[in-house]
Amino acid sequence: MTEKAKLIAPRLPRGFEDRTPGEIAAVGAMIDTIRKVYERYGFDPVETPLLELTETLGKFLPDTDRPNAGVFSLQDDDEQWMSLRYDLTAPLARYFAENFETLPKPYRSYRQGYVFRNEKPGPGRFRQFMQFDADTVGAGGPEADAEMCMMMADVMDALGLAGKYVVRVNNRKVLDGVLDAAGVTTDEQKLTVLRAIDKLDKFGTNGVKLLLGAGRKDESGDFTKGAGLTEAQIATLVGYIESGVPADGVEKGSNAHVIATINALAGLIGGSETGLQGVQELAAIFGLVSAAGFGGRVILDPSVVRGLEYYTGPVFEIELTFKVQNEKGQDVVFGSVGGGGRYDGLVSRFRREPVPATGFSVGVSRLFNALKLTGNIASSEPVGPVVVLVMDKDQTPSYQAMVAELRNAGIRAEMFLGNTKNFGKQVSYADKRNSPAVIIEGSQERDQGIIQIKDLIAGKEAAAAITDNAEWKAARPGQFEVKRGDLVAAIQKLLSEQ
Repeated sequence: MTEKAKLIAPRLPRGFEDRTPGEIAAVGAMIDTIRKVYERYGFDPVETPLLELTETLGKFLPDTDRPNAGVFSLQDDDEQWMSLRYDLTAPLARYFAENFETLPKPYRSYRQGYVFRNEKPGPGRFRQFMQFDADTVGAGGPEADAEMCMMMADVMDALGLAGKYVVRVNNRKVLDGVLDAAGVTTDEQKLTVLRAIDKLDKFGTNGVKLLLGAGRKDESGDFTKGAGLTEAQIATLVGYIESGVPADGVEKGSNAHVIATINALAGLIGGSETGLQGVQELAAIFGLVSAAGFGGRVILDPSVVRGLEYYTGPVFEIELTFKVQNEKGQDVVFGSVGGGGRYDGLVSRFRREPVPATGFSVGVSRLFNALKLTGNIASSEPVGPVVVLVMDKDQTPSYQAMVAELRNAGIRAEMFLGNTKNFGKQVSYADKRNSPAVIIEGSQERDQGIIQIKDLIAGKEAAAAITDNAEWKAARPGQFEVKRGDLVAAIQKLLSEQ
């Protein structure tokens, strides 16, 4: 007697997830809404492959001597390292450079798809997730940056989130100017400062002060080493952070608030030419934002820094402002669901001339969770097909003809293909498929030239009020008969009324 083959446990790799038909349909509806806004702004789709040559992804992503650090990589038979894309921006830079001669300039495109991170997964942190980007390549003026911010505000409005978000805008050049004025010169210190300011929402001003100084110990006792700045340097940077706090009586995001913040930033940058350029760009962006009627939805916030090093100018972030509970049961702001900025150096890795670019990326999964929380989208099962039951096996050609008639009329339909003749089990199958109706034709109906249509949705509603099984059988809730030739018309009418 041979041993039984060992069964493989069905399990997902860590950091990945399956999606149900309901989730797919709901996310699809959300993406379709975003796409319509992007196209209204004049952006066109483009699609790049999941795999890129590792060197294409750039110095900001994996190390070339450690091709699996941060990304999933494999070596081709020609010894070329390829990696699953880390984001949608680096592939766009490669695509634009490769097709430079034929593409219109500026080049306006959007892309949607999965990206992959070879990182430790955690709650809400996946190794595969979806992004939806829009970028303008070849436009160097603040008009392109302002348009990105306004488009993202229109996306949030189209998704039903009006009044529940702000698009926060800053400029990395301004921060560079403030760092120069404060005497922060080393790359290591600058990076630590960026990370500290990025934690403002999480730790508050006092926590940021600690991270700018010697360091910060959290509640668990873990210590994070700080930037090691002097008290004078910390004071300059705290003044920078607090420059975005509106004075008493001034509404955040108003023209008065923007003007006051820009003036405060101008006073903090000293004689920095880079900082002055950044302040001028912010003034131009908010002049355009105000003229287009987006004041209050798009606001100036000096604490926005964005994490990636390739940003070279304006940076922006969508923050959802409603409260949710964290894992400790505390009320916290939902936070960011997307962001972007200007990255004028990325395409220049492939071409000698400078190529300006700006763009925005929406975190699809995170935004979808936000829409579920606000009730703006439902993760319900999509309507399934009409199911033609097989009451007599020798009549399958007749049943298949019914299915064909329904499909030819544009109605989702299928014939039951299971191996049971049991009526109840076939109806149960249709219920699990979320079918709106089943078609019943036994020998008695066939002889009379009729069919029975069981409205499963009405049947469920009616059955909920019936407690007696005999009464349920007698009532046959949701079931009616029509002539065989009226099948399509009857189903069309039923679907329109459900």
